[in-house]
Amino acid sequence: MKMMIRWSWVFVMVLITAVGCGDGDGMGDVHGDVFTASFSVRESIEQLQVTHAAPGTTLGLYAADGDLIDEGVIDDLGSLIFRLVPPDGRYYIETIDAVDSEKSGPHRVMSVEGSVPPQAFYDSQVLKRGFNYIETRDGTLLSAYVVLPGPPENGPYPTLVNYSGYDPSQPGAPFELDDINIEFLCIFFPILCDVPNHPSGLIAGLFGYASVGVNMRGTGCSGGAYDFFEPAQLTDGYDVIETVAAQPWVAHGKVGMAGLSYPGITQLFVASTHPPSLAAITPLSVIADTARSVLAPGGIFNDGFGLAWAEGVLDGADPYGKGWEQALVDAGDTVCEENQLLHGQKVDLIAKALESEFYDPVIADPLAPSTFVDTIDIPVFLSGAWQDEQTGPHFATMLDKFTGSGVKRFTMFNGVHPDGYTPQVLTEWKSFLDFYVARKVPRIDNLMIIMTPFLMEFELGASMPLPQTRFAGYTDFDQALADYEAEQPVRIIFENGTAQGLDVGAPVGGFEHHFDSWPVEGTTALRLYFQPDGSLGDSPPTVSDSASTFRHDPAEGGRTTVTDGSIWDLQPSYEYAPLLEDRAVAFIGEPLDQDTVMIGTGSVDLWIRSTATEADLEVSLTDVRPDGQEGYVQSGWLRASHRHLSDTSTELLPVHTHLEADAEDLAPGEWTEARILLMPFAHVFRAGSRIRVSVDTPGASRAEWQFILADLDDQVRHSVAHSSEQPSSVVLPIVSGVDVPTERPACNALRGQPCRDYVPSDNAPE
Repeated sequence: MKMMIRWSWVFVMVLITAVGCGDGDGMGDVHGDVFTASFSVRESIEQLQVTHAAPGTTLGLYAADGDLIDEGVIDDLGSLIFRLVPPDGRYYIETIDAVDSEKSGPHRVMSVEGSVPPQAFYDSQVLKRGFNYIETRDGTLLSAYVVLPGPPENGPYPTLVNYSGYDPSQPGAPFELDDINIEFLCIFFPILCDVPNHPSGLIAGLFGYASVGVNMRGTGCSGGAYDFFEPAQLTDGYDVIETVAAQPWVAHGKVGMAGLSYPGITQLFVASTHPPSLAAITPLSVIADTARSVLAPGGIFNDGFGLAWAEGVLDGADPYGKGWEQALVDAGDTVCEENQLLHGQKVDLIAKALESEFYDPVIADPLAPSTFVDTIDIPVFLSGAWQDEQTGPHFATMLDKFTGSGVKRFTMFNGVHPDGYTPQVLTEWKSFLDFYVARKVPRIDNLMIIMTPFLMEFELGASMPLPQTRFAGYTDFDQALADYEAEQPVRIIFENGTAQGLDVGAPVGGFEHHFDSWPVEGTTALRLYFQPDGSLGDSPPTVSDSASTFRHDPAEGGRTTVTDGSIWDLQPSYEYAPLLEDRAVAFIGEPLDQDTVMIGTGSVDLWIRSTATEADLEVSLTDVRPDGQEGYVQSGWLRASHRHLSDTSTELLPVHTHLEADAEDLAPGEWTEARILLMPFAHVFRAGSRIRVSVDTPGASRAEWQFILADLDDQVRHSVAHSSEQPSSVVLPIVSGVDVPTERPACNALRGQPCRDYVPSDNAPE
């Protein structure tokens, strides 16, 4: 019966398409006739997908009036996708210049709004433990892997969905712990004998949650073709949530979402479609804006991680690109085999990104979570690291935009990309999910607390305890929930890597503080001016004509700060070189007379003059300590022609439009003001430390970010003014009222923040 209901929905959609209702053409003219062809056509969201056609054949897409809208050539797998087809019209597909002409249609393209299936469509799908396929509204089948924390009959279980283009649906395998046989632990934690291919699934299973890992269309064994957060990918996410939530083994008929990085970002997009059965999301290590956050920070393409990530995802979206699909096909999975046919129709993200160096709101706004997170109306738990070597720190600029969610929890810290999966975050993650997905008083099983140090030692190289939740002693859920929701939502963990009793660099903070909002309430702007002698001062310079100069370094864009080992090591092998003579200018303040806490964004407001029409600029904030060490805090970047500011800019937050219409070259030899965003950070400058700000060519400041610099030679010189007429300065976010209970940590202990010997700069005069 369930299968009949499900397929009846598909039949209705096909029937509507076949009769071509709604445009008033009638069936009498030639364009109202029904045509069939040897190739297959699937009607999708703003797409028509052709399969089983003769490779090399040219097909045309025609409107009902006979106008040619688009054409394309069938690929080697017999497939072609017509994209960006306006919905609700009636279309025909016909061979062009073929000896034996074929025609198919009429076909109706789905719209996002008009394609939502009835609840019976979701209710009819049955997902079992192990490998499955989930059908979406256009008939595409997405591969999914279901892991339960116990027998189905012992459910229902609170359930989390991980949805991405990685490998979440790859069949699971037993947990491997060197040469130790841990099969006996499967009695207590069945997840250990069926570990899914996404960390959130393993962690969820250890906490008693079911998980469902789903591959996006065009990846793994899922059908369709890959494109970066296209509308069909979002509606698929909606359908996945509703299908999973309809399973009898899912508690409360609602699910949460989990995942770090790509599957973290995905949660923001899926939540924006408002699936009724999505209870909460927990995005970790995410972005605010595809372009500004990581692909082209400051308008400069990041090919160290941004474009390299896109290339990796694209390679994985090839037919059999993940590597594990073939084994399933060889074992008889004909669905996976059929689904590979459209994978060759993936969209080239890299070519798409490099088409223009400017921000196109039509293309980029839908890919920027900061433009739509205000519409998310369910509880949100989000965490991220200021020095994240992959997705970066820019995520924090959108935290104040989650205005539609009544419950928010933000946890931020110095550190690296995977640090959301560490005990200091996971206890809070578990508490949040227990409240809003499991609907129970948060509590962690004692056996899990005992096991965690061993698991952390194996996975992260540091034995770290898992704190029990602060609600473990509650017996009344409503009271626990009320107390939780009364807590301050913003949590800042300071000096990650310095916790007493743990290995140096272990991802646990030295102390933390909580706040009511982001940006932190009561933040004051401290403006320090660049001085002719290389110092930072409270007042503008008094001299009327003064500047320092440095040469552009074409090789700097390819340099990083880690050349051996991994940035995830407790103490990475950093190569954090001193500033090069004549390649940078730097300004340093007097020793601070008290501990100074900074939380938020900053602005480096430069007056620049160049011998060229362009300048790629990097600014960095460092902590020069009394022991002669200099510790990295944060950086920012800007291509000078992108310097135009949005009306939303503030003293502490310069926001650049990056629009082609706003771009303006530098006039060689003339002074120009350019404000550079100092990315979000939180840091304690201890008494005795000195604040240092440097300006140079982008590069050698991040572990994995590299930059495609403007085509300038090493004789190009950029000047930074420090005069009464052109007073360059830095504006920093000072937060008072934060107790600093710990001593100054060792410089190399701060996670994600490399150290070097402090070398004074002799700024070259212009």
